[in-house]
Order: sequence, then C-alpha cells, then structure tokens
Amino acid sequence: MRSLLFIPADDEKKLSKGTQTGADVLLLDLEDAVAPSRKGDARKICADYLARTREVQGRPRLFVRINALDTPYWADDLAGIVKAQPDGIMLPKPRGGGDVHTLSVALDHAEQGAGIASGSIRIIAIATETAISLLNMPSYVGASARLEGLTWGAEDLSAAVGARTNREADGRTWTSPFMLARNLCLMTGVAAGAQPIDTVFVNFRDAEGLRAEASTAARDGFTGKMAIHPNQVAIINEVFTPTEAETAEAEEIIAAFRAQPDAGVVGIRGKMIDKAHLALAERLMSRAAAARRQG
Repeated sequence: MRSLLFIPADDEKKLSKGTQTGADVLLLDLEDAVAPSRKGDARKICADYLARTREVQGRPRLFVRINALDTPYWADDLAGIVKAQPDGIMLPKPRGGGDVHTLSVALDHAEQGAGIASGSIRIIAIATETAISLLNMPSYVGASARLEGLTWGAEDLSAAVGARTNREADGRTWTSPFMLARNLCLMTGVAAGAQPIDTVFVNFRDAEGLRAEASTAARDGFTGKMAIHPNQVAIINEVFTPTEAETAEAEEIIAAFRAQPDAGVVGIRGKMIDKAHLALAERLMSRAAAARRQG
C-alpha cells in the first residue's frame, strides 16, 4: 500500500472516478467527510459502490473509514457495509490496541453473519488522534492478526491537545509533539508487523512540499502515505516505489548471501554487509514486487 486516497463515501461523483486515480487503496470515508444527517445514506452509497467495484479488473483495494468506537455510529457502519465485502476497515481515534481488538471481534461476528471468510477484512488504525493512544502505543502490538497498517493523524491530535499549530513557521516541518506522534507510529507499526503509513499532506496544491515530506517518510521507513486529492497519488506512488538502483543493490546483496549461505558477513564493493542489510534488501524487494503488481 503506497498511496491511500480518501474519498467521501456519499460523494457519488468522486467515487465514480476512484478506480482511475491510480491509488493503491481507496479510503471510503464514513467519518469526518459525512455529516450526521447523511450517515445512513452514505452507508448505502458506500455498500453499493463496494459491491460494484469489487468486480472491476485491477481495482484498488477498498477500505472504509468507519466512525470511532466512542460514537453511536460505528456498529451501524459495520452492519451497513460488511456484506458488501470491503477489503478492510480504517479505525479512527482509537484509544489503544483494545479498540483494535474490539473492532476485530465485531468483524468476526459480522463476517460470520454475512457468510464471509473469517479474517478476510483487514484493519488500518489511525493510532495518534487521541492523547491517550500515544500513551498506549505498545498495546497495538499483538492487538489483532487483522492489523495490516498503522498510520497517524495530526489534525485531530491538534484539537485534542489544544495545539495552535502542528507545523513550524515554514509550513512544512512538524512541531515537536507531532514529530513524536509520527515517530511512535513508525516504530509501533514495525513492532506490530503492520505497514507504517505516513499521514496526509493537507496543502494539495503544494506538490513540492508533498514530494519532500513523502521522500523523508520513505527514507525513514514508512511504506506509504495517505492522500486527500487525486493529484497527490502519482507523486506518492513514485516516491514509495523502490528505484532501479535500489532494487539492483538489493538483488546484489541477496545474491551474495545465497552464494555464501553460511556467512554472517559478506563483502560487496569494498563494504562489509551483514544480515541486517540482507533483511532490509529482502523487504525492499518485497515492496518492489508489490509495486509491480499494483502498477
């Protein structure tokens, strides 16, 4: 999952263009993008879209952002969309891994009732939108076998802590509290065996800023980034796709260890390469293969 594009779940015009955006994942939003009075209609539109789009050849993966577990909406969200078989659920504003577990159990029952294979619906959690979640980050490790991705959000966290801004004066650099949230998401995602996914870049007209932020995220270990506008997708896909030079180097490292299976360290081009480099090379090749499948 390199690019994950938000689309309001009740906006049929935007939904109709979703499969042409090039995004790896469409995040159909039943939460912030939908007013309370529209929740019921949005569930029906979302379920119809899921049912139609599942059959599209080469389609993106389809995740639905439901409402938070402390709202009266989330159970109805699941009841309205699970039968249409989304690929996954995005969980907003969790308070810790316990909320991921609660959602996972609810999905167990929903899948059973819909006759869907158990565990087929995956979970991405937005792990930094509440202050208590930041204090509970280790609880996401082992919370559910469904947890495929962990991402973070700055806007709701700003509101939660009362921050006047989450960016420095340059408009691009995160302030200290939000850099902490970002870094905890990265480390926790890796520890949980989930993909660490970078947050949105809200100024969708600033392509240069998006590229810079995505490049820094990819450098640090994030494997993808969320988007709020289709124009952001191509840049995100490019940045999070391993380059030919990177894959060539990874292939060289893997080949060297295959040629010397008992070696703990090998020499390549005058550098000593150990098993940590091998693990990194294997992860990079896995990401490259996924990018080729996604196109």
